[in-house]
Amino acid sequence: MMLMPRVFDDDFFRDDFFKKPEKMNFQLMKTDIRETGDKYILEVDLPGYKKEDIKIDVTEGYLTINAKTDHEEKKEEKGNYVRRERFTGECTRSFYVGEDVKTNEIKASFKNGILILEVPKVNPDDSLPEKKYIEIED
Repeated sequence: MMLMPRVFDDDFFRDDFFKKPEKMNFQLMKTDIRETGDKYILEVDLPGYKKEDIKIDVTEGYLTINAKTDHEEKKEEKGNYVRRERFTGECTRSFYVGEDVKTNEIKASFKNGILILEVPKVNPDDSLPEKKYIEIED
């Protein structure tokens, strides 16, 4: 009779299910950025948020997305949590879009937990100042 090692018992508590949330890498606001002919399209994952909880602004060339959520605990719930992964609080993400982008030209929509931003490209000929060279003296 051959005995088989019981390795699966040792690995059971190393599973991600039992890791503490503060040690896990929560990636909030996962973003895809696409470039089209005249604009950039940002698709930002914000599941569990409401449109009213999301604020977007452009300051000094940075487009900043701020999302805030509060899930209140129900008093009548019984039992202890073994694991809590749902995020409660505030998160912020910024992208440099340039100081020449006009805020009123940025379009935003929010559907099914995805924020879609359309940021128009700025014509480089219009935004760059004329080059001025400094002559080197002898």
